[in-house]
Amino acid sequence: MSTMKIKKGDTVKVIAGKDNNTEGKVLAVDAKKGKVLVEGVNMITKHSKPSQANPNGGIVQKEAPIDISNVMLVVKGKTTRVGFRVENGKKVRFAKSTGEVID
Repeated sequence: MSTMKIKKGDTVKVIAGKDNNTEGKVLAVDAKKGKVLVEGVNMITKHSKPSQANPNGGIVQKEAPIDISNVMLVVKGKTTRVGFRVENGKKVRFAKSTGEVID
Protein backbone atom coordinates (compact mmCIF):
# COMPACT_ATOMS: atom_id res chain seq x y z
CA MET A 1 0.00 0.00 0.00
CA SER A 2 1.19 3.53 -0.69
CA THR A 3 1.66 6.31 1.86
CA MET A 4 -1.14 6.58 4.40
CA LYS A 5 -3.20 9.74 3.99
CA ILE A 6 -4.56 9.56 7.54
CA LYS A 7 -2.28 9.73 10.57
CA LYS A 8 -2.60 9.22 14.30
CA GLY A 9 -4.12 12.31 15.93
CA ASP A 10 -6.15 13.40 12.89
CA THR A 11 -9.86 14.12 13.22
CA VAL A 12 -11.89 11.98 10.84
CA LYS A 13 -15.54 11.47 9.92
CA VAL A 14 -17.00 8.02 9.25
CA ILE A 15 -18.61 7.98 5.78
CA ALA A 16 -19.89 4.38 5.69
CA GLY A 17 -21.20 1.71 8.05
CA LYS A 18 -23.21 1.68 11.25
CA ASP A 19 -21.38 4.70 12.69
CA ASN A 20 -21.99 6.86 9.60
CA ASN A 21 -21.53 10.66 10.15
CA THR A 22 -19.66 10.13 13.43
CA GLU A 23 -16.52 12.19 14.05
CA GLY A 24 -13.61 11.14 16.19
CA LYS A 25 -9.87 11.30 16.72
CA VAL A 26 -7.61 8.62 15.23
CA LEU A 27 -5.99 6.61 18.03
CA ALA A 28 -3.93 4.21 15.88
CA VAL A 29 -3.24 3.39 12.23
CA ASP A 30 -2.45 -0.11 10.92
CA ALA A 31 -0.84 0.47 7.52
CA LYS A 32 -0.42 -3.24 6.70
CA LYS A 33 -4.11 -4.07 7.20
CA GLY A 34 -5.41 -0.67 6.05
CA LYS A 35 -7.35 -0.08 9.27
CA VAL A 36 -7.69 2.80 11.73
CA LEU A 37 -8.84 2.93 15.34
CA VAL A 38 -11.15 5.92 15.90
CA GLU A 39 -12.17 7.21 19.32
CA GLY A 40 -15.80 6.30 20.13
CA VAL A 41 -16.45 4.58 16.78
CA ASN A 42 -17.21 0.89 16.12
CA MET A 43 -17.56 0.07 19.84
CA ILE A 44 -17.54 -3.62 20.74
CA THR A 45 -18.24 -5.49 23.97
CA LYS A 46 -15.31 -7.60 25.14
CA HIS A 47 -15.45 -10.12 27.96
CA SER A 48 -12.14 -10.06 29.80
CA LYS A 49 -10.72 -12.56 32.28
CA PRO A 50 -9.37 -11.32 35.60
CA SER A 51 -5.74 -10.18 35.29
CA GLN A 52 -3.29 -8.05 37.27
CA ALA A 53 -4.30 -4.98 35.30
CA ASN A 54 -8.02 -5.72 35.75
CA PRO A 55 -8.43 -7.89 38.92
CA ASN A 56 -12.21 -8.25 38.59
CA GLY A 57 -12.38 -8.95 34.87
CA GLY A 58 -15.84 -8.37 33.43
CA ILE A 59 -17.36 -6.75 30.37
CA VAL A 60 -15.38 -3.96 28.70
CA GLN A 61 -16.47 -1.56 25.92
CA LYS A 62 -13.66 -0.79 23.46
CA GLU A 63 -13.08 0.48 19.93
CA ALA A 64 -12.54 -1.97 17.09
CA PRO A 65 -10.59 -1.13 13.92
CA ILE A 66 -12.47 0.30 10.94
CA ASP A 67 -11.32 0.22 7.31
CA ILE A 68 -9.45 3.34 6.25
CA SER A 69 -11.64 3.68 3.15
CA ASN A 70 -14.65 4.29 5.42
CA VAL A 71 -13.22 7.45 7.01
CA MET A 72 -12.51 10.91 5.63
CA LEU A 73 -10.24 13.61 7.04
CA VAL A 74 -11.90 16.66 8.63
CA VAL A 75 -10.18 20.03 8.16
CA LYS A 76 -11.80 23.13 9.71
CA GLY A 77 -15.11 21.30 10.21
CA LYS A 78 -15.39 20.02 6.62
CA THR A 79 -14.49 16.64 5.15
CA THR A 80 -11.87 16.68 2.45
CA ARG A 81 -9.76 14.38 0.34
CA VAL A 82 -6.01 14.40 0.92
CA GLY A 83 -3.23 14.93 -1.57
CA PHE A 84 0.55 15.12 -1.43
CA ARG A 85 2.92 17.69 -2.86
CA VAL A 86 6.51 18.76 -2.34
CA GLU A 87 7.13 22.15 -0.73
CA ASN A 88 10.66 23.36 0.09
CA GLY A 89 12.02 19.88 -0.60
CA LYS A 90 9.63 18.25 1.88
CA LYS A 91 6.61 16.06 1.11
CA VAL A 92 3.47 17.47 2.78
CA ARG A 93 -0.21 16.57 2.92
CA PHE A 94 -2.74 19.11 1.69
CA ALA A 95 -6.54 19.37 1.70
CA LYS A 96 -7.85 19.00 -1.84
CA SER A 97 -10.95 21.13 -1.11
CA THR A 98 -9.03 24.21 0.07
CA GLY A 99 -5.49 23.54 -1.12
CA GLU A 100 -4.02 24.37 2.30
CA VAL A 101 -1.23 22.34 3.88
CA ILE A 102 -2.38 20.06 6.71
CA ASP A 103 0.94 19.34 8.41
